[in-house]
Amino acid sequence: MADTVQYRLERMVEELDDLERRGLFTRREIAEIVKQRRKFEYRLKRPSPLKQDYLAYIDYETQLDTLRRLRKKSVSRDLDKKKDSKRVKLSVSDFAGVSRIVEIYRLAVLRYKGDVDLWLRYLEFCRERSNGRMKKVLAQLIRFHPKVPGVWIYAAAWEFDHNLNVAAARALMQSGLRVCPTSEDLWVEYLRMELTYLNKLKARKIALGEGKGSLVREDGDAGGKEWRDDNKDLFVSLDEERKNGDGSNTDNKESEDKVDIFKEQGLNILQAVYSGAVEALPLNFSLRERLLEILEATDLANSEDMRERILSDMKRDFSKDPKYWEWLARLELRNSKSDEGISDDVTLKQLQKAVKVYEEALEVVPCSVMFDLYTKFLMDIIVPKDGNVQLCDCTEDWISHLLTAYEKAKLVGCMSEDLACKYASLHLQLGRFDEARKLAGELCSGDLSNSSQLWLLRASMEIRHFTKDVLSQSKASLDSIFFLVRDALTKVPLSKSEELWLMALKFFALEKDYSDKLVEMSITAVAKGGGSDYGFSLSSAVVNFILHKDGIHDARKIYERFLALPHPDLSLYRKCIELEQNVASLGDKQCLVNARKLYESALSTYDQDSSLWRDYYSMEIKLGTSETANAVHWRARKTHNAAALIASPDVVL
Repeated sequence: MADTVQYRLERMVEELDDLERRGLFTRREIAEIVKQRRKFEYRLKRPSPLKQDYLAYIDYETQLDTLRRLRKKSVSRDLDKKKDSKRVKLSVSDFAGVSRIVEIYRLAVLRYKGDVDLWLRYLEFCRERSNGRMKKVLAQLIRFHPKVPGVWIYAAAWEFDHNLNVAAARALMQSGLRVCPTSEDLWVEYLRMELTYLNKLKARKIALGEGKGSLVREDGDAGGKEWRDDNKDLFVSLDEERKNGDGSNTDNKESEDKVDIFKEQGLNILQAVYSGAVEALPLNFSLRERLLEILEATDLANSEDMRERILSDMKRDFSKDPKYWEWLARLELRNSKSDEGISDDVTLKQLQKAVKVYEEALEVVPCSVMFDLYTKFLMDIIVPKDGNVQLCDCTEDWISHLLTAYEKAKLVGCMSEDLACKYASLHLQLGRFDEARKLAGELCSGDLSNSSQLWLLRASMEIRHFTKDVLSQSKASLDSIFFLVRDALTKVPLSKSEELWLMALKFFALEKDYSDKLVEMSITAVAKGGGSDYGFSLSSAVVNFILHKDGIHDARKIYERFLALPHPDLSLYRKCIELEQNVASLGDKQCLVNARKLYESALSTYDQDSSLWRDYYSMEIKLGTSETANAVHWRARKTHNAAALIASPDVVL
């Protein structure tokens, strides 16, 4: 290893002497450079060098070469000021830095052949420095990663943009499509490349005085504009007619009547790519969408017929997909855009068309997802950005559509939990509180009887009605709310009922009879779950509730009942330990004894939990004695690998 490193350093002598001779670096700086390079070279000669070793070496050499170029410019400026005829010529140090970085990249990619990001970083360096290695590196990358579509796109883009070699770029893209026929990006980028090249030929013809116009629509959508911006160097201003000095048009009538062969050729290309892409990816909706965006952004012959064909094929293949109908409805709104903006009449007309699309979709795909998309669309129309519903003649119509959609979802059995909550919340937003209460009751008694969010909404409405109406605050009203909460907690699974339990405990905190019943219900619920809490720790929440309500003695009685159940949850142990430990820190010895008992009980089940051992040891360090702390430490090392315990910054052994 040392001989190899020394050999590589000796090969740098000529370069380093040149840097010193030209006055770019001092002898001390060169010594530091040699020191750093030796360190990096030894890292690369390890049995298993890391990727970060190569990248760190590359970063160092890049910064060093940048500094060399800056100092060289400074020396050149000084010579210019002195009007010295002696010019700075190129020498070995001008090329050695780039060559060394290329060599490090070469070693890195040979070591990590599967790292595509490293290859691309290598390519970007070669492209920026123009060192003539791009083709060779691209060929190696394609050989190692032929199944990565981005590699083919990168190679074709370099041939098309940098080398201006359309034939090579086309060959690369077609080879990529043969190897990766299911790549959506490859099909889209291939079509864009062909149309861009065609438009470039069109621009050349216009520059020669033949024909006019461009293959790019001026009123294209956002996707087309983005495509045009990406290829703006290929487009020229072609809308102005060429005129003679007397103001007359140079294009005669015959040339204007000619069929534009470029538009026909563009359509043929799009049809060919579309057919191949659909055959390779028959169920890819995003591909059809992107191809249609490209079509709408270009001005091709018979583009409307092609557009209708694409839309017809999409309806045939994706009519059962709610995402298709959502896209089709949004397409109606997008097509309403004009140069002058959107007038109220046009907006209303387009919104009505979009609603018809959604209603057709509900007939074809009557599912909860489709209803959710439709109702969300209507809510976007009704509710402005401030979130308040403003009633007017137009809004009333949309609200009627929305209520009808919710009612239809309810009738056909497509009412999901989210839809049901939105349905009831809409009545609340409209100020129909009684209707919302009635609707929530109907929904909770149906197929959504185990919906936690719906029960929570219904219970919150009942509590709001109880607290708002002073006259209704009677024993009977409290009973009805308690029975409602009891039904909800009985039907909703324990893992999803956290918010319901917390709301119930908070509401009945001052009503001892009801709170005691809730505590008994919680013990029963945890017992049915086998003692363990799923989703959240109900037992911990109840212990904390009793602690704040009645004090530590009652809390201790409750947690003892929970701990008597089979397989108590670890979070309950932690809550009880925290309770006892807080009091023990005030000097209560009995609480320290209780905390130790809780730790021992917890460790009998969760002895492989290193954090539990660490907390136990930490408590003994703070509140116990050295003997008890050492005993816990010895048991932890014996039972469990205590590396985490030893490494804890909070624990000092």
